[in-house]
Amino acid sequence: MTKTRKILLITLGSICVLLAVAITFTIGWRPFIGPRKRALTDRHFESTPERLLRGRYLVQGLLGCETCHSPKQWSTHGAPSVPGMELAGQVLPVPGLPGTIVAPNITPDLETGAGNWTDDQIARSIREGIGHDDRTIFPMMPYGTYRKLSDDDTAAVVVFLRSLPPVHNALPKTQVKFPVNYLVRGAPEPVTEPVHAVNLNDAMERGKYLATLGCGCHSAVQKIPFGGGESLSGPWGATVTSANITQDPSGISYYDDALFIKTLRTGYVGARELSSIMPFGELQNLTDDDLKAMFTYLKTVPQVKHRVDNTLAATYCKICKQKHGAGDQN
Repeated sequence: MTKTRKILLITLGSICVLLAVAITFTIGWRPFIGPRKRALTDRHFESTPERLLRGRYLVQGLLGCETCHSPKQWSTHGAPSVPGMELAGQVLPVPGLPGTIVAPNITPDLETGAGNWTDDQIARSIREGIGHDDRTIFPMMPYGTYRKLSDDDTAAVVVFLRSLPPVHNALPKTQVKFPVNYLVRGAPEPVTEPVHAVNLNDAMERGKYLATLGCGCHSAVQKIPFGGGESLSGPWGATVTSANITQDPSGISYYDDALFIKTLRTGYVGARELSSIMPFGELQNLTDDDLKAMFTYLKTVPQVKHRVDNTLAATYCKICKQKHGAGDQN
């Protein structure tokens, strides 16, 4: 072997090692080897009146499933679902997404919906990000948050979805462009241990559970949980940024129980109208006790100094690294 060939082999080997290290500590190997996923089981969730009632409460309220899975009347405050098309799915007309994202028909229609999906396929889709056809679900579906949905509540959601009237609504499949279609393979995570129900008699514990599942847009920026900063563009109108809902003066320190409940019931803070992408149309279905518990918990989370004002022109914010109203004031 010549000296030149040895040098070339050593160089090539070094490049391969450096590339492997770079992949390991950046995007990881999931884009190449596929997502983490567990094998499906044949488990079946028995339908009971209690599960039906709880599932309806979660789907139509806390989890806001209709926000994405139902065509909306965006010109109406609160964006009610198109009558007769509840949970029948839609192409999500959100600019800037890398391809065509489709929230599927999850009514029990046999041809175009979830009628042929097993209970565990639905449960795995909700909490683990793997579709009934083994595809990686685009993480616009907040399965990373829904991992915290208890086993009992997951069963209730599945039972309620099974009870819906089937709606025939043929939709295309999600098509995500390269390289994002590979990068999202790192998002799914299997649920392999029981997720126990919270103590519903403990207002603080219940409030944490509710806020974690229902306020995800306000925690999208990981380093500032509940501090807002997610930019939201779509058919609801002008681009808005999720607000800071901590007790810092730049957040909602001036709220009390009554104002918090009224805001989530009406979509107004005083005379100021909230954008309908804030799912108050769904959250208004929560009980006063649950809304109070949610607010009780939010008052305990670490305060975040992060001013967001969607009435002002968007400027760069060094905290969330986005452009939003009052960004330059942070």
